[in-house]
Amino acid sequence: MKFYIATDHAGIELKDYTVELLKGKGHEVIDLGPFSKDRVDYPDYAHKVALSIIEDCSAQGILICGSGIGMSMAANRHEGIRAALCHDAYTATVARGHNNANILCFGERIVGKGVAESIVDAWIAGSFDGGRHCGRVQKIETK
Repeated sequence: MKFYIATDHAGIELKDYTVELLKGKGHEVIDLGPFSKDRVDYPDYAHKVALSIIEDCSAQGILICGSGIGMSMAANRHEGIRAALCHDAYTATVARGHNNANILCFGERIVGKGVAESIVDAWIAGSFDGGRHCGRVQKIETK
């Protein structure tokens, strides 16, 4: 699986951990930054990942900030993006299965490395269930 990943200054450590975690599991990872703890604006990085997913629709995205909230809000401004803020493996599984989410969001100040790994594993293992969920996802896309 191919992942585009980015953060803001509040998620650098968990982003770096997640990049290595994904690579260790054999996934391709495109790290869109930032690469230091210097203050940056999270919407800039959310937009980078969202645009990458729109262009490369077979890939998945991961956005990390302090809470994950701002990243998910900014990414969801893009048509075709379904960014899900996940706090545990269950929410990651449901986001993929019921909502066909294509960007995973979480917060470094909310989840630790162990929980982040379980979230990422659930995301990777998940897939869209289709069926009754198709119409609901279509309603998300309808303006």
